[in-house]
Order: sequence, then C-alpha cells, then structure tokens
Amino acid sequence: MVDFSVAIRTYNKSEQIPPILEALRSQVGTESINWEIVIVDNNSSDDTAELIRQYQATWDRAFPLRYFLEPKQGASIARKRAIQESQGEFIGFLDDDNLPTPDWVAEAYSFGKAHPEAAAFSGQIHGKFEVDPPPNFRQIASYLAIIERGNKVFSYNTRKGRVLPPGAGLVICKQAWLDCVPDNLLLLGPVGKSLGLKGEDMESLAHVQNAGWEILYNPKLHIYHEVPAWRLERDYLLSLVRSIGLAQHHIRMTRAKAWQKPFIFPVYFLNDLRKVVVFYFKKHKVIQTDVVAACEMERLTSGLVSPFYLWKNLPAYSSEPLPCAEPVKE
Repeated sequence: MVDFSVAIRTYNKSEQIPPILEALRSQVGTESINWEIVIVDNNSSDDTAELIRQYQATWDRAFPLRYFLEPKQGASIARKRAIQESQGEFIGFLDDDNLPTPDWVAEAYSFGKAHPEAAAFSGQIHGKFEVDPPPNFRQIASYLAIIERGNKVFSYNTRKGRVLPPGAGLVICKQAWLDCVPDNLLLLGPVGKSLGLKGEDMESLAHVQNAGWEILYNPKLHIYHEVPAWRLERDYLLSLVRSIGLAQHHIRMTRAKAWQKPFIFPVYFLNDLRKVVVFYFKKHKVIQTDVVAACEMERLTSGLVSPFYLWKNLPAYSSEPLPCAEPVKE
C-alpha cells in the first residue's frame, strides 16, 4: 500500500517542473514512508511530457515518478484525475509554481496519521516574489494563495473569519474525499490560459465540512509560492478577485444548511450591499491609485452581483461549465 502521494497539476510550465522535482527528490525523513509523485499534465502544448519522460528515464529514487495526461482542461478536473490516479492513503497537492520545504512529505504524512478526524489539512504558503508587492499587500495576500496564519494548529470548522485553505499545499485523506466530494463540481477554476471562476477548492472543502469532517491548519507545513511580476499587476489582480467574487453565492449555498438556503439571498444581499456602500465612502478617493483598495472594492462588488451572474449564466445551476473570466498571461 502507498502511504502518501504528491500530486502536481501543471499546464505549460515545463520550466518550473525541474525545481519542484529536485525539491521532492531531496525530501528528508521519508525512509519509512512508501510514497510517490503523480504529475497530471492538463493538456499542455509545451514540452512538459518530454521533460517528464527524460526525468523518468534517469529517476534514481525508490519512490516512483508517474505521469498522466488529462486532456480536458480545468483545475478541478485535473485535481479529480490526480485523485483517481494517486495510490496513497494521503494525497498532497502542489501546483506547478509551489516549492515544498525538505520535510514537507514527512510532516504531512505524520500529521495526517496523528489526526484521523481530519479529511483535509493545509499549512503555511509563503510568497516568493519576483518584485516587491504593493503596500498593504497582506490584506489581499490570500487571493494569491499566500497563507500565514500563525504558529498554532487550529480547525477551520470552528475558527470564525478564516477563509478555507487553497488547493496549493492541501493534503487530503483520499477515502474521506471520495466519500464526500461529488464527481462533478460546478466551479472549474483556471481553464487553460483563463482564470475561470475561482473557488473550486472551497467548493470541495465545503462538501467535506458538510459531511462532518475536520479541516485543520498545520503551521509546520511550509511551501513557497513563486509569484511573477505580472501577477502583481493591477489588471491581473482585479481579474483574479473578480473571478473569486463571482463564485461567492455558489460557495455560500454549498456551505449552507438546507433550512438556511431560502434566506441566504436576501440576507446576504443586503449585507453585501451595505459593505459595498461603506467601503466606497471610506476608500473612493484612493481606489484609482491604491491597488489593494481597488481589489477589495472589486471583491465586494463582484460578490454583490454573484447571484445574478450565476442565474444569468447558469439557469437553475445547470451542470454546464461556467464561462471563463479574462485571460491571464503565460
């Protein structure tokens, strides 16, 4: 039986794969762990497949390096394929711009075994920035999957105000995930070069929480997220937070109890409207010059219109994929 699988989804980032594989090749404390690396290529058009074949030909570690092509694009689709192909009791997800610390596999596996009540857990994600981020960046850091939430273990189920962790660096108990998460999620996340509607990770974790499982934070788990300069540009950041906000209503509906759902729209709409008005009067003079304030405003307004956007594009929440948001840069 395989104890742990590291699952990497990638799209047209062949130049970033070698540093990740070298970081995994150099993991420490894994001598007693039977583990593997699973790469899911989400239909790349670059030389990703050839690169992995070259690595496999000279791979000199006891843990195997396995490759799978997923032709249907979408972050949630690639992650689903990774879960299907992974053989581990636990699966740790890395994106193709994540670098784990040398003890990441050992710490993830030992924490999972020590916490059988958890179907999923995550840790700290530190930014590795190509250029300095804007002032007050910490206010919007979580939108770029930068997560630094202290040095104590806690449960996301009971900590108010804590947004659920992103898929990058997330570790799951495979069987619990299969039991809780539907095969076909509404939110696809990034699709090829497009952002799509973000929130696919929270949609999955909401189903896990609804089934009564814990989602934990382990501060001893560390990965580094490489953030190129273009991801800090105003247009990209606004597009990113818009894609998150437009999915807000669906996430709320997924997390809500059955009796709460008839009341969600009017209650949340009025509260969201209040937040938009208050924030605008506080920050309207700096929205054009302060990218952080602009992102916060975009997040609030896109969240406000989220129900109408979804109803227009997905009548009765059909199973059709959501339309993509603005294209992102390579």
